[in-house]
Amino acid sequence: MSVPFFDMGRHLAPIRDSVVQAVARVVDEGDFILGSDVADLEARVARLVGAAGGVGVSSGTDALLVAMMALGIGPGDEVVTTPFTFFATAGAAIRLGARVRFVDIEPDTFNLDIARAIDATTPATRAVVPVHLFGHMADLKPLLAWAGRPGVAVVEDAAQAIGASCPLGMAGGLGTCGTFSFFPSKNLGGIGDGGLVTSSSEALLDRVRLMRNHGARPKYHHEVVGGNFRLDTIQAAVLLAMLPRLESWTRRRRALARRYATLFEQSGLTRDRTVVLPVQRPGFRHVYNQYVIRVRDRDGLAAWLKQHGVGYAIYYPEPLHLQPCFADLGLRQGSLPNAEAACREVLAIPIFPELKDSEQDEVVGRVVEFYRR
Repeated sequence: MSVPFFDMGRHLAPIRDSVVQAVARVVDEGDFILGSDVADLEARVARLVGAAGGVGVSSGTDALLVAMMALGIGPGDEVVTTPFTFFATAGAAIRLGARVRFVDIEPDTFNLDIARAIDATTPATRAVVPVHLFGHMADLKPLLAWAGRPGVAVVEDAAQAIGASCPLGMAGGLGTCGTFSFFPSKNLGGIGDGGLVTSSSEALLDRVRLMRNHGARPKYHHEVVGGNFRLDTIQAAVLLAMLPRLESWTRRRRALARRYATLFEQSGLTRDRTVVLPVQRPGFRHVYNQYVIRVRDRDGLAAWLKQHGVGYAIYYPEPLHLQPCFADLGLRQGSLPNAEAACREVLAIPIFPELKDSEQDEVVGRVVEFYRR
């Protein structure tokens, strides 16, 4: 039995008609740029995460970029973040001329080690960017309690964590601002790129709105140099058609995660830590955008799964601090050992709402076969 890592066709099939109708309606109305669906989506997602408002933008990457632009981050500033994340988290800061200060991760959640992040701040620090990786929130309590010096923002990278929560609240609703991605494979994914910035600061939201449309207000009168970061109305309409299903999709992902845990524990592979399962800390709600295990001989297992038609992915094979484009930071192998170990050991296995129990059995069965050969 082959098992896909993610099956977009299967995911969209139950809602195809509503998605097509949403697209057709926008086409018929001809309101393609910042139409009413964009404002509706902004308001609904903001309510979901407990923020005062949201601003729809063109991608998750641009959400990070325009948020940092709106915060005034630029040359001479520092941004503290994790090296174990998608490139955009750090890339947005670099594009603005800021310097990134990478801090190691927690080995169990893979999230930014907040205590180390606080220690790493300097007078030049303008933002700390925790990433709620794979759907489990970073522990923001000590960061928000620390509060930092005036002018230090907490930018939540919640691209993989819509609907996730911690004892303090929802992902994207706690920091200075939150950034989301609607890339098709996300828990709430569109049929193209899209993103959103949330905040409870009306002044910051207003600045993001200005920045996303070339800094123009009114049209052709440019207060600042912004960019074209607008969310397409068609994408907003599609996401509105999907949004009512987000909670049921999340419950299914969480049920699959519990079932994976049971199957792996029954296999005996967890007892000697041949397979280390994802953690969910007390009071936190993991939404499992990815189900990432730590394993021995990761590359051998990956080759085995590929041979047997089982989908997988490696998030991430190389930490950001060792990428050629960050060589000027002077960090070497061994500088951030937890992140480096994670890159050697992690493997994401299939988890999406339409995954069948029989397919999940196949995934675990193939993993067990590999280690018992």
